Amino acid sequence: MIKDIRHTGIVVIDLEESLHFYRDLLGFQIVKQMEEAGDHIDNISSLRNVKVTTVKMTSPSGQMIELLKYHSHPAEQKTREICEIGISHIAFTVDDLDIEYERLKDKGVQFNSPPQLSPDGYAKVTFCRATEGTLIELVEVL
Repeated sequence: MIKDIRHTGIVVIDLEESLHFYRDLLGFQIVKQMEEAGDHIDNISSLRNVKVTTVKMTSPSGQMIELLKYHSHPAEQKTREICEIGISHIAFTVDDLDIEYERLKDKGVQFNSPPQLSPDGYAKVTFCRATEGTLIELVEVL
């Protein structure tokens, strides 16, 4: 029934900081930015009087994320733990995790740990947090 995963939506507090993280640090490219309001967005979000900026971005391989900055319905930022119910993280593949870890750490990105070798030896893995707190898994397949 499902044909494909279209995108992952990420609600952000500071759109410019989030664009810096996803575009400038991770390499996503903006493909569409819109200001949305009106009956359509109210109905599909089950909210009223929505005003939201949406930014669709693609990775070099074409995978898409969507940043959403709600101007009308600001939410309190909460740090979610990886073990909480619901979507816990987004995983991105990189060519050389050691290089990316050092590069991002030098830019102030906070990591849970240095890259770790998976028990089966298949990959190196680490987790960091985007500016809005979303957990990001970086994986290098060996």
